[in-house]
Amino acid sequence: MTERRSSAALLSVLFFGIALLYLPILVLIGYSFNASPLVNVWGGFSTTWYGQLLHNRQLLRAALLSLEVAVTASSGAVVLGTLAATALVRFARFPGRLLLTGMVNAPLVMPEIITGITQLLLFVSMMQLLSWPHRGFTTIVLSHVTFCTAYVTITVQSRLAGADRALEEAAQDLGASPARAFLEITLPIISPAILSSWLLCFTLSLDDLVISSFVAGPGASTLPMVIYSKVKLGVSPDINALASLIVCAVGVCIIAAGYLMARSDRRRALEVQLAGR
Repeated sequence: MTERRSSAALLSVLFFGIALLYLPILVLIGYSFNASPLVNVWGGFSTTWYGQLLHNRQLLRAALLSLEVAVTASSGAVVLGTLAATALVRFARFPGRLLLTGMVNAPLVMPEIITGITQLLLFVSMMQLLSWPHRGFTTIVLSHVTFCTAYVTITVQSRLAGADRALEEAAQDLGASPARAFLEITLPIISPAILSSWLLCFTLSLDDLVISSFVAGPGASTLPMVIYSKVKLGVSPDINALASLIVCAVGVCIIAAGYLMARSDRRRALEVQLAGR
């Protein structure tokens, strides 16, 4: 009886937490089909706001800019973070190791508003001295690369530390150069960590509001900035439609990733079974 009561209590807490997380999302999707311009008054089923969203150039430009920034910043952060993780794992001692470690960990604990202010001051000083960069796409990408690189380094570093270096050494014994051994042996081993860190950086960049608000110039508003400016004046129904599309896109990506992972696990289990025979 005690075990049953404990299980029931745990399930109740679990369902309560899931409800708090997903019920607001379901309500948001439901009200995106509301015919009324008032988001808290149901006026019947309609897809009007999705049609208006397709003609809202401000939101479309902001969404395109956010996607471009997220892809560019994530790719740059993956390259820099992987190199930093390789240096920290493969080289026990080198000049500046302590400084590099501090630079990697600092963005993880630094408040975003402090990061945004310091980035703004840096870009203003660079503009006065070098006449570059102009505030806009370039400054947003540089700022996002700065804090995204830390997440990539931590993720790849943990995976690289657990990789078996004997495989790479065996490839070098067979005549491969160190660079080729790393690219053909180690890189595929740490590729899941690289991919997951890229997705994490993409999400963080796409979601960032505080830092982008400081470093973005006139006419360079990301999607979170536009949504925040609209929400301050009251939630607009087309924002509900946009949020619903984003939720559906994320859901499809999660389902596809889960399917691919499950298929990979089944294939790996079948290969192990066949090898055992």
